[in-house]
Amino acid sequence: MKNSVQEPVKLKKINLLDFDRKGLAAFFVGLGEKPFRATQLLKWIYQEGVEDFELMTNISKSLRGYLTEHCCIAAPEIAIEQLASDGVRKWALQTHCGNRVETVFIPEEGRGTLCVSSQIGCALACTFCATAQQGFNRNLSASEIIGQVYVAQKRLGAEAKITNVVMMGMGEPLLNFDNVVAAMNLMMDDFVYGLSKRRVTISTSGVVPAMYRLTEVCDVSLAVSLHAVTDELRDELVPINKKYPLKELMEACRENAKLAPRRTVTFEYVMLDGVNDSLADADGLVKLLKTVPAKINLIPFNPFPNASYRCSSNNRINQFKTLLNEAGIVTTVRKTRGEDIDAACGQLVGLVEDKSRRHLKLQMTGTGHVA
Repeated sequence: MKNSVQEPVKLKKINLLDFDRKGLAAFFVGLGEKPFRATQLLKWIYQEGVEDFELMTNISKSLRGYLTEHCCIAAPEIAIEQLASDGVRKWALQTHCGNRVETVFIPEEGRGTLCVSSQIGCALACTFCATAQQGFNRNLSASEIIGQVYVAQKRLGAEAKITNVVMMGMGEPLLNFDNVVAAMNLMMDDFVYGLSKRRVTISTSGVVPAMYRLTEVCDVSLAVSLHAVTDELRDELVPINKKYPLKELMEACRENAKLAPRRTVTFEYVMLDGVNDSLADADGLVKLLKTVPAKINLIPFNPFPNASYRCSSNNRINQFKTLLNEAGIVTTVRKTRGEDIDAACGQLVGLVEDKSRRHLKLQMTGTGHVA
């Protein structure tokens, strides 16, 4: 039986967005060129926004000719753009093989955060997440990941600047390890976007072996989707816990926190009414994290069609937060943003095309029914 997972269509030309600086330098050395050509090219592409090789004037004419014939700069294209009432933007980006992936820009005073996807769909089946309900299609290539940043910043132009990137969109980043790391290296490269390692965050549901590997090759901020303080409940909410239970996950978090002085791990905790939001749960969270330098981000649950959960009340969320703060754990409540365009946490599902088509049909028919 053939594998049903769709792989990216191979471009006829080499897509230079697939290379970080190290990979690009090796590419040029293989052509008999000096490694510094990589730095020149990165600056032209990401800092100058130049895609025509013939305009890259500090590169020799012969090399420009080779690049024009054999290489390309191919990022995903904006298929649909939505603007929420609170200023959040969501894009459905179409890849060269026809798949669409969702990317979200969240503007705040003094910062602009881009939420980037790493896969089309997700295989981890977390029961409270809309993305997981659509299943898994394929990994995104490095060019499709960094391409989200590239396209978003070009679209925003002088209007806004991307200062932070969070790998918290569709998919589990650590199950697409090599491509995600290459893209994050580009985000932090001084000749690309120059983001601080504190401003690039990778979120994981707890792929423990990849967490250890990450500490060895890429120093970025870590966020862990926790959501429960017992293995019994976490097995239900985050099924990968059956493979890598809490004891193993906490040990991996402790190792990550050793990377730098005052390093903390952010734990994401979605608030589900009557499921994981009791004060006993809060006390269990304090005990679970007592040996891990931690920050906690409480996330009000964002409902989606056929969801079997409800969001905890504001009163319960505040009680939960107070108990954690009093225990000495820095705890914040994530402000829900972009909810009216389904851009809030846990709502990215790749259905924006269908919704847009339905809205257009309603406009055309002038009725409450789809034509």
